Amino acid sequence: MKTVITAANAPAALGPYSHAVAAGDLLYTSGQIGLDPVTGKLVGDSIEAQTEQVLRNLEQVLSANGMTFANVVKTTVFLTDLADFATVNGIYATRFPADPPARSCVQVAALPAGARIEIELVAAK
Repeated sequence: MKTVITAANAPAALGPYSHAVAAGDLLYTSGQIGLDPVTGKLVGDSIEAQTEQVLRNLEQVLSANGMTFANVVKTTVFLTDLADFATVNGIYATRFPADPPARSCVQVAALPAGARIEIELVAAK
């Protein structure tokens, strides 16, 4: 059985998808980009600002299912430029200071709304 999770303090979906779906003890999030939940616009052009906002958005989605970053077991990071990899790693590490989850990181041609980064994750209770 699945439960659709909607986070009140995360940006509205840009298409026909849910913030996340819980199935048993697992939570699968949709990818989050650096949209401000109030304005619905990207928080800025910098990879630093967008990465911070992506992580804040994911934190809200996790929280809507009673979880934190400590529950995350796998992430996938999508970057439009792998030259941003080191910068993203530095910010990402602040949310996973010990025992980080498994992760994949890939460069993509483009992301929705002109974003530079998107992250999706899987968390377990």
